[in-house]
Amino acid sequence: MSPVRLSSLDRLLAVADHGLRALTTTPRASRPKPVATPSGERLDETQRRLAGALMRVNHVGEVCAQALYSAQALATSDPRLRRQFEHAADEENDHLAWTAERLRELGARPSLLNPLWYAGAFGIGLVAARAGDARSLGFLVETERQVERHLDGHLDKLPAGDLESRAIVAQMKDDEAAHAVAAEQAGATRLPAPIRWAMRAAAKVMTTTAHYV
Repeated sequence: MSPVRLSSLDRLLAVADHGLRALTTTPRASRPKPVATPSGERLDETQRRLAGALMRVNHVGEVCAQALYSAQALATSDPRLRRQFEHAADEENDHLAWTAERLRELGARPSLLNPLWYAGAFGIGLVAARAGDARSLGFLVETERQVERHLDGHLDKLPAGDLESRAIVAQMKDDEAAHAVAAEQAGATRLPAPIRWAMRAAAKVMTTTAHYV
């Protein structure tokens, strides 16, 4: 049996549904949440607030990842690349579910600006995709490399006793690295330096704001 081919309208409706679910429903992971051996150390209130703020930033990053991959999958005309973007989005959905669950455990809330973050990331993903598949993949590589560095920073900042959050962040970092390698192997083109700098500046605004709001 040949695979069902979706029309452009069908794909657009699927993307809209995916976005609404990412923003309004409790995500469900396809993989178990990474676990760590309990340290027996209880976080004090200051440590809990810090961990909650950092995991809120990570949750925002996963909301943006859903938007970026959805936009790139929608815009490409290459079925192989569409499947690659959709597979990466599935793994990012695990991250979304894990960070959402950890926020609840820490008594913290998601960012109040998640709809804004999603809309902005979706628009950026469309722009990247319209530049061609090689540039779109290059945008993916640069995004994932920046996220890797960002997660490294969070591993330094998270309280030493918060092993649960650290296990999640470490697995996320490994997955992001794999996504970047897959995009490079698929033919990514390195982005010009000014675009990479602009991406870093935009990410800085988002992460700084999401830490508090």
